[in-house]
Amino acid sequence: MIDKQLIHRILLYILGLLILAFGVAFSINSDLGASPVSSLPFILSLIIGIDMGVCVIVIFSSFILIQIVILRKEFKWINLSQIAFSSIFGYFVDFARSVLGDLRIPTYAGQLCMLGISVVFVACGVALYVEAGLVNMPAEGLTAAIAYKRRTAFHNAKVTLDCAIVAIGVAFSLIFLGGLHGVREGTIISAVFGGKLMPVMRRIIMPVICGIGFKINDEMRP
Repeated sequence: MIDKQLIHRILLYILGLLILAFGVAFSINSDLGASPVSSLPFILSLIIGIDMGVCVIVIFSSFILIQIVILRKEFKWINLSQIAFSSIFGYFVDFARSVLGDLRIPTYAGQLCMLGISVVFVACGVALYVEAGLVNMPAEGLTAAIAYKRRTAFHNAKVTLDCAIVAIGVAFSLIFLGGLHGVREGTIISAVFGGKLMPVMRRIIMPVICGIGFKINDEMRP
């Protein structure tokens, strides 16, 4: 049934965003640096002094505006729904951070453990919402727009965008905070291993999802 499948896809998408939000929260609490895409909202929240979730919505909305500038008439207006999902994700980030609170694992090994949990959660969350096949999150939508216009591979555009976001975050941190915040070795580890772990997580998760009754029709994916 198409309607039932659509409901399943929406639920899977939202579940993916929630798990992704917890991945972001774990990365921040590890004190080894936020993931590349979340590093800029995190630094902005430190500068302005407001909830990170609000900064996520602001930054992700700017990604959508950049997509419109890049694609112009080729921009599909259905992609404006990215704003709604960005808002949901922003609230999920604040929720995840409130749940974890000040949870820390002592020692550098403990920090690496929390970072490892973050990488797994991020890979799992992204795998789920991509599997749902609804709309891209703004960062992936911007990556796709850059890849299309530059006629380059998606993963190459992803590296370029991640590096640009981290560079802007570093510049903001140095200028407005007087030091480096939110970007450390964990940021690099997340960038390198997060994408590689996604196919693994998909192979593990999807049989479980299908086993509890979720039906995702491949033909319905964009």
